[in-house]
Amino acid sequence: MNLVLETERLILRPLELSDAEAMFEMDNNPEVHKYLWQTPTQTIDETIKVIEYVNRQYAENNIGRFATIVKETGEFIGWTGIKFVNDHVENGNTNFFDYGYRLNEKFWNKGYATEASVMWLDYGFNKMNIDKMNAYTHAQNGASNHVLQKVGMKFMEDYPDKDGVIWKWWKMEGTK
Repeated sequence: MNLVLETERLILRPLELSDAEAMFEMDNNPEVHKYLWQTPTQTIDETIKVIEYVNRQYAENNIGRFATIVKETGEFIGWTGIKFVNDHVENGNTNFFDYGYRLNEKFWNKGYATEASVMWLDYGFNKMNIDKMNAYTHAQNGASNHVLQKVGMKFMEDYPDKDGVIWKWWKMEGTK
């Protein structure tokens, strides 16, 4: 996949194996996984498998999570982007477009999640012609819930996962 997108401060490009070390640093941090099933990545091999999985998504669905890089420094800060969810059921749904992101803790509270989210939602609705985008967040993840609300996603409902953990289901519809 050769799509590269930019915002004022960020470059968004497909994940590459060269991102593995920085992505492992992010996903090995228990704070990053506090609202993500509390299962930090233990080995870089796990990270490489995730990158390979995302690269298959690019080939199969022509979209997926993208490496998110600070323009000024070239630092990998995490991933953002649209995923076509067809590999599991979430809140009774499958075969839907999901917006999501994960950032390394040292890049939190700098506005990067909001900046990337605005760009991705615009891209999804205006370039990919998606009619509906969903997202889901841990109910207690105040920061991510705030970002989704701020960028215009609408909270639809709380729902439990298979372990009884409560998640929030979000939706945004295109204007076309």
